Amino acid sequence: MAKYNILEKLDSLDRRIIFLIIALVVLIPLLIPMGLPVETTQLTEDAFNTIDNLPQDAKVLLSFEYGPSTKPEIHPMATSVLRHLFSKGNKVVVMCLWPDGLFMANEVLGLVAEEEFNLEYGVDYVNLGYRPGNEAVIKGIGKSFAANFSVDSKGTPISQIPIMHDVQTLRDLDFIFSFSAGYPGAIEWVLYASDPLQIPVSSGNTSIQVNQLLPYVKSGQMKGIIAGMPGASEYETLLIRKVENETGLLTDQARMLLPNFKEKRDATKFMDAQSVAHLVIVLFIVLGNISYFVKRKKQRKY
Repeated sequence: MAKYNILEKLDSLDRRIIFLIIALVVLIPLLIPMGLPVETTQLTEDAFNTIDNLPQDAKVLLSFEYGPSTKPEIHPMATSVLRHLFSKGNKVVVMCLWPDGLFMANEVLGLVAEEEFNLEYGVDYVNLGYRPGNEAVIKGIGKSFAANFSVDSKGTPISQIPIMHDVQTLRDLDFIFSFSAGYPGAIEWVLYASDPLQIPVSSGNTSIQVNQLLPYVKSGQMKGIIAGMPGASEYETLLIRKVENETGLLTDQARMLLPNFKEKRDATKFMDAQSVAHLVIVLFIVLGNISYFVKRKKQRKY
């Protein structure tokens, strides 16, 4: 009888208690990672393998087209992609088609290029900064970087940046990766750079954009997608597996940083918290329905 009384009272549970429980189940996995298993998908594997198969001397363009509102989804994948590229010794040219992208790029470069890999700015990587113009900028750098980016984000003339001496146009780059939360973004890179210039392109996007981009993947115009926070978690997993198992193609510094990669799996932590929170919400829904039917059954008796 006591059990039924408890079930009857569940639907009148103080909402503040529910909010507290949800807060705890979100907070605890963030503080104490649970390490839930991550199953990788073909979309993420295609993007990862395309980058992994780039030659060691490859030059890669990363374009940042997201801001603070989509940072939780896209920032972890930007961190992982940069770690992947730098662990192979690739050179990276960064640019931004969104004003907020400049702040996102500076933050992730500060973490990965400066703090973790201790790379030389202007030699191993460069941040050209933001230029307005949307797809016009993409068309422009297809003909000349110097005409569109006379200086980098620090105000240094592009002619004085060693990494840019051999990068005159987009054709001098081996791969393009777009971190995109909307327009301009991944689709514009396909239409105005990848297709006309035959440069492979991939992207990391918010989950809501994936359906718009799938036709480009199926047609071969895009080499995989990192799709939202789940995709970022998958990419983190693939990168750790590679560093653990690779014997000859990674820098010694990348192997030394493996414990750091494992500790800073932000997307995986977020997915742990999200998964547990969803389970608890489903549990509340089930218990609420049970409570409703118990009360309804009791009312019919009387």
